[in-house]
Amino acid sequence: MQSKLTTFVEDLIFYDYILFGSAFILFILFITLGLILRKKIALAIFFILLGFGILFATPTYVYTMMHEYLFKNTTTLTQQKRLEYTDAIVLKGSISNESKFNFNACTVTASVHKKSKNKYRNYILKFKPIKKMSILETNILRGETRHFKMIVEPFNYSRDYNITLGAFCK
Repeated sequence: MQSKLTTFVEDLIFYDYILFGSAFILFILFITLGLILRKKIALAIFFILLGFGILFATPTYVYTMMHEYLFKNTTTLTQQKRLEYTDAIVLKGSISNESKFNFNACTVTASVHKKSKNKYRNYILKFKPIKKMSILETNILRGETRHFKMIVEPFNYSRDYNITLGAFCK
């Protein structure tokens, strides 16, 4: 847990500090307004709840939306092949930088999950992959498409499965 928190803090960019700082300032402002208007109970409670909502919900939502916009990318799975003599799958794909910034590093993750005939069960099965592998692609320039090859091993699942690709870039 400490290493994840340290990594998160190290990966923050200038816009993140502005976001978290403004959310904290708005929290203090609304709590102060709630305390000033304490004689009007309903309005005071509204401002206090609004302050806590801004403190917790806004940074989480805006952080994810901002990073989706700033570090926009597209991953495409072009080919998958299950090897016969070893328990492995070879994946070929590409990642495209569609943002206005160059990427220093992108972690490309392939998740293999079970496949079902029920669409609701398929949705739930996406959250519990059978196997997950990641690779690191570095220095992807703005507008560049980079091709990669990934090997998912050991993989010995014999039924139907789906593969999803995703990338976290910074």
